[in-house]
Amino acid sequence: MRMIRLAILAAGLSGAIMSSAAKADWVPPFKGNDTGGIISTSLISQTDIRALAIDHCARYGKVVKFLSAPQEYGAYVSFACRWVPYGASDRPLRVRY
Repeated sequence: MRMIRLAILAAGLSGAIMSSAAKADWVPPFKGNDTGGIISTSLISQTDIRALAIDHCARYGKVVKFLSAPQEYGAYVSFACRWVPYGASDRPLRVRY
């Protein structure tokens, strides 16, 4: 009896998972890791994207370098997090909001 209940539960869960829609096309407005990231152009009018990128890279002890800034809506501004240049004696500063 216990095995039948587990089989019914497993069939119900797999059916629910298979019938749900996949969200593979959705990307958050700000996404990044220790090597860089992307910021949606829709955030440009809402917040300071330079401060977002600087703070993100400073969490890893790196500085930001912007790579692209497209002007059309729906695009993403990309940036890279680079190590602090040689000769700099201090770590990057974090941004306070």
